[in-house]
Amino acid sequence: MTQQPPTGYGYGQPQPPAPGTPRPGELVDRFLARLIDYILLGVVNGIVVSGVVVGGLLGLRAGFGGGFGVGAATYAAAAVSAVLSALVSLAYFALLESSRGQTVGKMLLKLRTTGPDGQNPTLDQAIRRNIFTAFGVFGAVPYIGWIGSLVSLVAIILIAVGINNDAVSRQAWHDHFAGETRVWKLG
Repeated sequence: MTQQPPTGYGYGQPQPPAPGTPRPGELVDRFLARLIDYILLGVVNGIVVSGVVVGGLLGLRAGFGGGFGVGAATYAAAAVSAVLSALVSLAYFALLESSRGQTVGKMLLKLRTTGPDGQNPTLDQAIRRNIFTAFGVFGAVPYIGWIGSLVSLVAIILIAVGINNDAVSRQAWHDHFAGETRVWKLG
C-alpha cells in the first residue's frame, strides 16, 4: 500500500501570500468591481448616449417625416445607441486599466490590473482584455442584434469559471488573450 503525501500548504497547494503583499484578485471581488463599473457605465450611457440618440432621433424624424421616417429613425437610434454604448464601455475599461491599472470599481475594492511585466497593461493589452465589453455593437444589426448580448453573457460566464478554476493566479481566458495580464488584491 502506497502512502499518499499529506495535503495542504507546502504539499503542492498554493502558499498563502505574505501579509501586506498583493495576492490574486478573487472572483467575488472582481465581480463586485465589474458590477460597480457597469452601474457607472449604465448611468453614463443613459445620459450621454441617450442625449446623443434623442437629439439625433429628433433630427431624423424632422428630416424623414411620415411613417417611413419614424421606422428609419428608430433603427438609426438603436444602431447609434448600440455602437456608442459598446465604444464607451470598451474605452472606459481600456483607458483606465492602461493608464491607472484600475477602474473605479477596482479602486473601491482595492484591485489592480497589471501586464506581464508587473506594470499597468498597455492600451493594446487592455483592449484585448476587455474586448468582450464591445460585443454589444452587434445590437446595431436588425433581427440578430441579440446575439451580441448572448456572446457577452457566454464570455462573462467563461471568465467567471476560469477565475474560479485557477486557484493559483486567478486568470481567465481574457487575461491570457491579453498577454498574461493579472488582477491583484492590494493590501
